Amino acid sequence: MNNPKNRTLTLERTFDAPLDLVWEAWTQPEHIAQWWGPKGMETKVLEHDFTVGGQWKYAMTMPDGSEFIADGVYVDIVPKERIVSSANFKPMTEGVEIQSIFKADGDKTHFTFNCVHETEEYCKQQEEMGFYNGWGSVFDRLSEFVSSK
Repeated sequence: MNNPKNRTLTLERTFDAPLDLVWEAWTQPEHIAQWWGPKGMETKVLEHDFTVGGQWKYAMTMPDGSEFIADGVYVDIVPKERIVSSANFKPMTEGVEIQSIFKADGDKTHFTFNCVHETEEYCKQQEEMGFYNGWGSVFDRLSEFVSSK
């Protein structure tokens, strides 16, 4: 297997919101539907079993009406610290692991998002397809959501 560091794309943000609020935004289906997905997309939470081994499934509708499905299984949950999940974003990305890491910083939250791919080649392909723009837009929406609360 290739070195995981070479198969991982990472985004970091500091949200202007306390850890409790950012954690709630990530873990409550009614909140997830408000920010998950790039700008211009609507998200419906179809399944959300927030337990280790539990499944999640979201339908995202693009402005042109086409829909795609994101799904996965929670692998590790450490409350207010870390969420690790398998993830598929069909038809664009499949078989990745996403790691969401949270750290309180006073009344702000430092957030690290890692996406681990099966191979270095697949990682590079995903980066070229717009990983940073796509997920950057998602986390812009999350930032706006938690800042409005």
